[in-house]
Amino acid sequence: MDWLRRDYASLWHPFTQADEWEKQEENLVIERGEGVWLIDTAGRRYVDGTSSLWCNVLGHRHPRLDAALAEQAGRIAHTTMLGLTHPGAIEHAERLCALTGLDRVFYSDSGSTAVEVALKMAFQGKQQLGETRRTRFAALSEAYHGDTVGSVSLGGIDLFHGIYRPLLFSALRVESPERSDPAEEARCLAQARALFAEHGEEIAALVVEPLVQGAAGMRTHSVGFLRELARLARAAGAWLVVDEVATGFGRSGPMFACEAAGIRPDFLCLAKAITGGYLPLAATLTSETVYGCFRGPYSAHRTFYHGHTYTGNPLAVAVANATLDVYRDEAILERAQRAGLRLDAALRAIHHPCVTEVRRVGMMGAILLTAPGGRPLPAVGRFGHRVSLAARRHGAIIRNLGDTVVVMPPLVIDDAALDQLVAAVAAAVSEVLGADGARAEAASG
Repeated sequence: MDWLRRDYASLWHPFTQADEWEKQEENLVIERGEGVWLIDTAGRRYVDGTSSLWCNVLGHRHPRLDAALAEQAGRIAHTTMLGLTHPGAIEHAERLCALTGLDRVFYSDSGSTAVEVALKMAFQGKQQLGETRRTRFAALSEAYHGDTVGSVSLGGIDLFHGIYRPLLFSALRVESPERSDPAEEARCLAQARALFAEHGEEIAALVVEPLVQGAAGMRTHSVGFLRELARLARAAGAWLVVDEVATGFGRSGPMFACEAAGIRPDFLCLAKAITGGYLPLAATLTSETVYGCFRGPYSAHRTFYHGHTYTGNPLAVAVANATLDVYRDEAILERAQRAGLRLDAALRAIHHPCVTEVRRVGMMGAILLTAPGGRPLPAVGRFGHRVSLAARRHGAIIRNLGDTVVVMPPLVIDDAALDQLVAAVAAAVSEVLGADGARAEAASG
């Protein structure tokens, strides 16, 4: 069956240039998965080096998640939470609150909507507190918080967001370091102090991706940097929104990255791994203090007028509860911490003149490609993209962000599969750039 021909005639793929997609020889049709492996319609197996876009943390077809989904489907697939509730959502919300120290859970369906919910809650909450000047938001440079209009307004990646600027509100921009370098962080914090000194009374909330800005090319910062940003925001009277859509559920080391800095945010946004990568579900957690801003008689119109048809979908929360069970019973955080160290060592063992930097936080890894000597590769060469495609020929699925090649496998990956994944990356780099980097040198020359 010619699946790709039918795809080209009917589908529109996310973050994909249409003409390029239809010409690529490396396009795959994935039919099934087993553990950390993806299997295409020809029966070829690939290590899932992207965790199916950073969400499949426990592997495909995990028996406990499969069983939870089937059991819930035997009861009810969906019931609204507008004016109703159900046991699965209650249990899951209780468990999230116990894990995070926060008090209230609002469900939606993606990381973008989790952040959108936080923005609207923060804005409305400050207005209902009488802090009517607080109509602005601060976010990091090169931020990525999703693709709904409010989330895009916070975004700072021009390639993704630039064309939409006329539609968006203007965010105040806190400069973020490219890596956890003390001097660079000190410079960025000085800028942040100046920004809060000038605009602090206008800011409803500061929104941050903690420790790792993944979509920005794996930019990293220290726990000290994060802790100081949180202090500056709160000293200015702004709320703190922590976007852990990518970093949460052990991906960055601890269960949630803000734990590493000892921070209890006012809002915590979760998605991706929340269901083990099975179903769309997101959660915006907040405090009883924030929730109190929305209490009052109906005549006061303090209701949060926001919702989603599939808010707290029973199938999704059943799998989310099973996911938490697996974390508890199968030592997932400990396994991920060991795998993260092996990932770090394996990436650093790639000896190639074009691999000039390795970045790794928990199970979030990346290599940066440059011409030999560190000069940027010409963008027109699209070397990172070509490396990602070449890795498929060596048995791995990965994705790049420009010339940053991201390696982010499931947390449960075993040593053999991890070694095969990194070997595929190394082989792809040599194939595309030349074993000695000569092709990169010629292109940048």
